[in-house]
Amino acid sequence: MTLLSIVVPVRNEESRLPGTLRGLTEALAGITRSAEIVVVDNASTDRSVDIVRAHQLGAIPIRLVHCAQLGKGAAVRAGVLQSDSPYVGFCDADLATDMAALEPTLTQLGAGVNVVVGSRAHPSSIVKARHSLVRQAGAWVFRQVANGFVPGVGDTQCGYKFFDRRTADAVFRPLRTFGFAFDVELLARAQRIGAVIFELPVCWRDVPGSTFHPVRDGYRSFSALARMRSVLAEPDHPAAVPEARPVTTPIAEVA
Repeated sequence: MTLLSIVVPVRNEESRLPGTLRGLTEALAGITRSAEIVVVDNASTDRSVDIVRAHQLGAIPIRLVHCAQLGKGAAVRAGVLQSDSPYVGFCDADLATDMAALEPTLTQLGAGVNVVVGSRAHPSSIVKARHSLVRQAGAWVFRQVANGFVPGVGDTQCGYKFFDRRTADAVFRPLRTFGFAFDVELLARAQRIGAVIFELPVCWRDVPGSTFHPVRDGYRSFSALARMRSVLAEPDHPAAVPEARPVTTPIAEVA
């Protein structure tokens, strides 16, 4: 049985993917071989899918899943719900969060923590950021608003979060925020069911080439926050979105 699934949402990441897959494989192989990498293609138009298929099968199996519903939240949700491991989480394709965080993450989950959140706000974190002043200001305002939904969590937006299976199913199935603000809804739902959330110090560096556009995606993220109270007030039945389509041909056979 696979102990851990790591979901990587991908949209036009052909330049990063070779390094991403190598980095994750090496990090996982040094901790546990009972793991898998689930790459979720979010309607890429470049060679991202071909690169995943051509990646040589190593110590850690790689699965490819297609998600036609656009949005980072939709892609992560699809990958999480396609897995059945006791522990599941996600990281960004740029590996901005150092994967040395995986070992303490598994330790915390094994000790009974329900959600492990990579936190750049933790006083022990090492953060190397190169964002513009405009983006930094926008991020500060976003954190203040997000704190109204997830009080006590210093960093809702770090792209590194892991869950036990029961909690993952409880927060991802009813998820209705499919853009970059989806983390806030996830954590709000986790707090609502009494999940134990642990903020983990991380080494994080800003990596050039982010798909987040400060104006376009910033506007959408704040709009999502404006709708979030009504979203969270809805019944917790699974959101009506298209399910992900797993690739049926094993990666090893098309390499």
